[in-house]
Parts: sequence; C-alpha cells; structure tokens
Amino acid sequence: MKITNEFKAGVLGVTAILLVIFGYNYLKGENLFEQSRNFYVVYDNVKGLSQSSEITINGLRVGTVSDIKFLNNSGKVLVTLSIDNDFKFSKKSVAKIYGGDFIGGKSMAIVPDYSVSEMAQTGDTLTGRVEEGLVELVNEKLTPLQEKMENALVKIDTMLTSINQVFDYDTRESLKSSVIHLDQALVSFRNTTEEANMLVKDNKDKFSETLNNFNKTSENFVSISDTLANSNIKESIANLSKTLDNLNSLAQDLEQGEGTMGKFLKDDQLYDNLEASTKELEELLEDMKLNPKRYVHFSIFGKKNKAYKETED
Repeated sequence: MKITNEFKAGVLGVTAILLVIFGYNYLKGENLFEQSRNFYVVYDNVKGLSQSSEITINGLRVGTVSDIKFLNNSGKVLVTLSIDNDFKFSKKSVAKIYGGDFIGGKSMAIVPDYSVSEMAQTGDTLTGRVEEGLVELVNEKLTPLQEKMENALVKIDTMLTSINQVFDYDTRESLKSSVIHLDQALVSFRNTTEEANMLVKDNKDKFSETLNNFNKTSENFVSISDTLANSNIKESIANLSKTLDNLNSLAQDLEQGEGTMGKFLKDDQLYDNLEASTKELEELLEDMKLNPKRYVHFSIFGKKNKAYKETED
C-alpha cells in the first residue's frame, strides 16, 4: 500500500494540533495523560500567585494551580488546585501560599491535618492561608526604617538650614577674626614660654639655692615642732584651763552679787550710801579748810566752844 503525500500531510497536521493542545494544557498545569483531582480554595488576596504554580506536600511536588479567577463581585479569588498525586490528606488541611522574592513568584503547599479522619475528596474546598514572603517581610522591616530615615533627613535638613542662618557672612568673618586672634595669642604664649624657659635656665643656680634654703627652713620648722612636742604643753594648757575656770567662777559670783565686789555692783543702796558718805566727807574737809579753828583750837583759860554755824558759801 502506497502512502500518499496528502495522507502524510494530514497525519502531520493532526499531530501538530495534538502537540499544541497538549503543550497548552501542560503550560496551564494540566496533564492530559494523568488523571488528577481538583480542589478549590478561596482567598481574599493571592499575593501574585500565578496559574501553573506548583503545589507541594512536605516539599514534594504533587500538582499545579490550574485556574485562578474571581469568585464573585466581592473581590474574593477562587483558586483551582490540580493534584496529580494520589496522596491522601484530610479535609481540614490548609492550602498555604508562600514564598515570593525579587525574581521568583509565589508557590503553594498543602499542609496536611491528621487530627481528623475525614479525607478530602475531589471538588472539596480547602482552608486557605497566605504566608508573608521575602518581599513582604523586607517591606515590613524596611517601612519603619524608611520612616525613621525620612524623619532623620528632615531633622538634618532643618539643622543645616539653622546652621546656614546662624553662620551668615558677618558670623563667618567674626570666626575668621577670632581664629586669627587665637593664633596670635598662641604665638604670644609660645614666646612667653620661651622667655620663661630662658629665665629658668639663666637663674637655675639661684632657684637651686632658694630650694636649699627652703629645705633648711623646713628642717628648722620640723625641729621647732619637735621641741614644742617634747615640751610640757599639756600641763600649760591644763593650768590655763584652770585659770579660765577661776575667772569664770569669779565673773559668775560678781554677776550673782556675791562678795564685796558683787554687792557693790548689784546693791544700789550700798552705792547710794557710799556716795552720800563721800559727799559729806568732802563737805567736812572743805569746812576744815575754811574754818580750821572750829575743829582745832587751844584754850589755856578754858574758853567755851562756839556753836557750829554753817557758812553761806
């Protein structure tokens, strides 16, 4: 039997069509030669999960994401999972979206839950969960740092603006003048230091002699201190203390009016009597000077004394 070119062209065309269909479905994550199980998961946000993303269980690839579409007008997303492996997992297992970095997309993993015995069947809806990827974690960590850096930059800009306002032309000129004066002061200080060094060098012998004299004076002072220490200072201090106590007792007696001096100081009547007696004695002496015959006279014949008569003066 002779095969015509037309038959060959037809077989080739059908084969090409089948290959296109198989390749298209393979790229979608569907394998026409394997029977797969379909599960559904509802997410609020799939975080960039794409169709044909692989699905793993404990790190082993078991299927792909066959379809992603909006569930309804609420914005929720329905993800269809095509599981090629016949591994059994419970209905409570979690379909987790994870991963995602700067160059790769998201992946999906089924986290089996063995706490229940009811196994998931084709067409069941699993619980969905989204795990933050590298990009989200980096953004989460960098966002506070970015805010702090922005605040720091704003503060630095404000500080530089304030510095520019403070260091205007006049201030800069004043600073230059201050630096020049400071340099001149340092030069003067250096010259003074050199002169002081020369003075010390020229009078080195005199300074040495002065120090020797000071040492001798210190030795003499130590000797005097030792002499004072060896003298009977305690006894002298005790005698001085005793004398002060006696003076204190005498002053206390005078203050209390005890003794002759105390009564004289405190008794007003004694003072008045003494003053009156003094006055009368003064008058008596004055009268004796003026009229001595009244007090001293001689009478051979026994002449009678005249009565005392007070003078007008």
